[in-house]
Amino acid sequence: MTRVVVNGPAAWNTVVRVPALPEPRPHMVLASAHHDGLGGTSAGKAVTLSALRVPTTLVTTVGDDDEGRRVLGALRAGGTGPDVLARPARDGRTERHVNLVADDGARLSVYLELPTAPPPDEQVLDLVRGADAAVLDLAESSRPLLDVARAAGVPVWCDVHDDDGVAAYPRAFVAAADVLLVSAARLADPTAYLAAAVDAGTTLAVCTRGARGALAHDRDGWCEVGTAPVDVVDAEGAGDAFLAGLLRAHLAGAPHDRALAEAAATAALAVTRVGVGAPHATPQDVARLAAAVRVTRSAQPPETPSSASWSSARWSSDISRESSQP
Repeated sequence: MTRVVVNGPAAWNTVVRVPALPEPRPHMVLASAHHDGLGGTSAGKAVTLSALRVPTTLVTTVGDDDEGRRVLGALRAGGTGPDVLARPARDGRTERHVNLVADDGARLSVYLELPTAPPPDEQVLDLVRGADAAVLDLAESSRPLLDVARAAGVPVWCDVHDDDGVAAYPRAFVAAADVLLVSAARLADPTAYLAAAVDAGTTLAVCTRGARGALAHDRDGWCEVGTAPVDVVDAEGAGDAFLAGLLRAHLAGAPHDRALAEAAATAALAVTRVGVGAPHATPQDVARLAAAVRVTRSAQPPETPSSASWSSARWSSDISRESSQP
């Protein structure tokens, strides 16, 4: 029986490594490396969960084209990947990006194709209602599933990537999330953001900070999460692996402190190879690396909040209003 449903994009991407993101002027840039392969935040989470032996179904949209066949082939490679419910794109095209990735981890994604997903049918709704957890990634196809999962009592996990706490698109996802993952990339005040999320009803809110580890908040306080010692080859997709490791540990009954250590370990495994997520991870490797991850719990946030353009109270009020809208 499927325990986890992941809904969202799987893509066929061209990744180009550059020393730095190009300036906005006509000039030539020499790539240091490039490759084509499976992409998409939902694909990254699903292949990592499957590698960690969590029964997972990925619900995604693909077109009837060569890229769609490549996506499905990569997801099913070796017979060890997730179950895939591939829904036909209305316009027949598969999602495609060109991602410029700089040596410092900065990324510019150029969308070549962005397919339109069909509305969820009864098969999708039943999968969500019967799951132990629903990972609903930022996509229009996920929006109607937020209310479906919550009405069925299914925990909702949302990764809102580089949300700044103000942009309209992620607000419904933030409001619905039982577990929330965000990047520090565009946050003026991560502690205020996490505190507002927990005050609004989120069980666990986590802000990933790249090489600085992560900051997490739950109803018992705060956790600073370190990193595992590995050689970084490609940092793209580490956040997807982080969520997958966190979810696997949570489903196994681990307390938040231990689950966060396993999340950091899974992200560390992801960055040791080129490609999406951590399809090479094993529970044993995660456990070994997690032992080297320091997680420090405190009653107060370990950082002094910086000044922000929005307050915790206002942000909490905004997402509460969003959650009450039809």
